Amino acid sequence: MSALVVAAPASGSGKTTVATGLMAALRRAGDAVAPFKVGPDYIDPGYHALATGRPGRNLDPVMVGEHRVPELFAHGARGADLAVVEGVMGLFDGRIDTDGVGSTAHVAKLLGAPVLFVVDARGQSRSLAALLHGFRGYDPGVRLGGVVLNQVGSPRHEQVLRSACADVGLDVLGVLPRDDRFALPSRHLGLVTAAEHGHEAVAAVEAVADAVGAHVDLAAIRALAATANPVAARAWDPDAEIAAVVESSSAPRVPVGSRPVIAVAGGPAFTFGYAEHPELLRAAGADVVVFDPLRDETLPANTSGLLLPGGFPEQHAAELSANEPLRATITALARAGAPVHAECGGLLYLAKSLDGAPMCGVVDSEAAMTPRLVLGYRDAVAPVDSVLLPVGARVTGHEFHRTALSTPHGADPAWRWRGHDGRPAAEGFVLGNVHASYLHTHPASIPESAHRFTAACAAWEHPPA
Repeated sequence: MSALVVAAPASGSGKTTVATGLMAALRRAGDAVAPFKVGPDYIDPGYHALATGRPGRNLDPVMVGEHRVPELFAHGARGADLAVVEGVMGLFDGRIDTDGVGSTAHVAKLLGAPVLFVVDARGQSRSLAALLHGFRGYDPGVRLGGVVLNQVGSPRHEQVLRSACADVGLDVLGVLPRDDRFALPSRHLGLVTAAEHGHEAVAAVEAVADAVGAHVDLAAIRALAATANPVAARAWDPDAEIAAVVESSSAPRVPVGSRPVIAVAGGPAFTFGYAEHPELLRAAGADVVVFDPLRDETLPANTSGLLLPGGFPEQHAAELSANEPLRATITALARAGAPVHAECGGLLYLAKSLDGAPMCGVVDSEAAMTPRLVLGYRDAVAPVDSVLLPVGARVTGHEFHRTALSTPHGADPAWRWRGHDGRPAAEGFVLGNVHASYLHTHPASIPESAHRFTAACAAWEHPPA
């Protein structure tokens, strides 16, 4: 499989611009491109999906285990001519206090893929040679295959930079001039999502495709991708994953012939989900139906379970609050015992209020924006049985939010873990069949959760009218 990884010395170098532009430009040229993103990021894959017409997928060794990365890659790359993998942060930046676990370099080695190195050239000329020399020699197992120079100020600047690249034996495969039109809008947690940006997001992708098509050598990119030496791996298969769970687990079974309807929140406010999640739910026997809490006043017909993924509900609090019929329906559904799985933004939607705007009130807590960013991986354990996992189950998840909740009454925590200082922490809420938490999890690492949730939905037989 032809593949390359787009990396950089640091965040802000232009990885997303180059990766998304490459995906779109190659697609224009007739290539079927499989898009991937290293790490737990949800936002970039939305732009990747616009660029390629395929689901954006994540490759995160910390969340799913390094053994699953080649399998998930093979699954997502089916039917594609080549794959473009956008890295995270700097090339060697991984989980803190590890030897680069989860870094772009780690994933590149797991995939046997060459690295296309994107450098923000502002403020440097011949020093670029030293930077490239250091990154090229730091880990012999990572193969830098070429450079894209970003933010180049003039033909003279380009000439000096090309000379610096030649000094270390790296080919320049593209030169992007300084142009503010290539910037994507940002906010407190990163880029504005593609779903929220709407037509402007499409225009932004078209702009970066124009830039890459005009200033990057696509033939050289294809040639570099063709040098990939992928690790032999079976493609990840949601049906096989669920079958293995059913064979080995004591979890409840989904009755034969039953296909419970699981309603999944989508639209601009709820965009943070992994493509493998609905695939696993369908494999477990569910009918997955997406609804938009900003527009839909009712849930899909025969809903017997609710999945509320993360996103930016804080940016749409007034509109979410104004949709009183849907809020009332969700509250009644949860109180009647239907299974509900909410992560991060979904948790905020279930709270009594969000920055003062009334929400669903399923969780007896008030949410508000704060100046503090909570960010990082968590090695968590389930302290109680729930519709997702049995007590004692262990997961590695990721937190990423600037909101906080008041402490509710009468709820068990959804997760427990130890913080970086060694102190025990409890997070989230389990209230009957409701599991609500800030922690994002990747279902491919815990397929049992999809099976268990689907079985709980099938067992719930009396949804409210």
